Amino acid sequence: MNTLYLVLENGKIFKGKGFGKIEETIGELVFTTAMTGYNETITDPSYYGQIVVQTFPLMGNYGTISEDFESRKPFLKGYIARDICETPSNFRSEGTLSEYLNNNNIVGLSGIDTRQLTRILRESGTMNGKITSDISNIEKIIADLKEYSVRNAVKSVSSFEKEIYRPENPKKKVVLWDFGVKLNMVRELLKRDCEVVVVPCNTKAEDIIKLNPDGIMLSNGPGDPKENTEIIDELKKLNKQKIPTFGICLGHQILALSMGAQTEKLKYGHRGANHPAKDLNTNRVYITSQNHGYAVISESLPGNARCDFINLNDNSCEGVAYLDMPAFSVQFHPEACAGPHDSNYLFDKFIGLMER
Repeated sequence: MNTLYLVLENGKIFKGKGFGKIEETIGELVFTTAMTGYNETITDPSYYGQIVVQTFPLMGNYGTISEDFESRKPFLKGYIARDICETPSNFRSEGTLSEYLNNNNIVGLSGIDTRQLTRILRESGTMNGKITSDISNIEKIIADLKEYSVRNAVKSVSSFEKEIYRPENPKKKVVLWDFGVKLNMVRELLKRDCEVVVVPCNTKAEDIIKLNPDGIMLSNGPGDPKENTEIIDELKKLNKQKIPTFGICLGHQILALSMGAQTEKLKYGHRGANHPAKDLNTNRVYITSQNHGYAVISESLPGNARCDFINLNDNSCEGVAYLDMPAFSVQFHPEACAGPHDSNYLFDKFIGLMER
């Protein structure tokens, strides 16, 4: 057995069994309550710099499936689950979860009490952790943990060059600004006959305008939204063009910042597939997939903006409509795989904005 330890910033130590790549790693510890969709979780670029804890006890039971991956590779720093299945049973399986993590140099840890770990993160808030085989110098480990922070996140996960995806009969052209895009956003737009032009995070506003898009989608992504000052400045220029715009997750936060609103870090964030978001216009509640550690502060929204969705667990802002331009954004993931799909209609709303 490859014995590994998880050391928390507060000094708590968990002893477990390593899988995947057996080495050391430091990251920001976050937990997700999703029961399925681990292929999508481990390849979601929004987990850059983080060690992901699954609250559901068993992972890996249907293997790894490249067709379900959300990006070109995993960007997380580590992966923790109570139990890992080493003999997956699924006709689509291409290998075990442990093999996939090992091939991509990701450290895994199993056999620890993930319920206790989750309670610590809920009560104390998100903290850093280290997975290691050597705990002989705890003082040094804790000092290293206190120094660690997630930096240059968007630049580390964004694509390097423009990519174009075309359906058989394209009806609209959408520029998808890549801050750490999940590939299912591309798939949802292709289903709706949109030509999708994915552009890197460092693309200038004038270059996006030259592409003559019918609409602009601002993708999800990792890290502190306030760190992206250059992107925010370029987005301010784009806003003046009144091009139909749809922001998701980090894109939602960056759009709000470009309009003069403010964001804040949540105590332990929202990550999972069962978060209730209420539409304040219809009072309907949607069950949503979420993965974020920051939120837009509702009270900071400018006069041309309206909070349209709230999270019913903590009343944080989950969606904004802009009243003087064809733009809206949501904090949750309407493109979510493996689901839920309650809010998938928002892509049709975006198509409607472009058609009008």
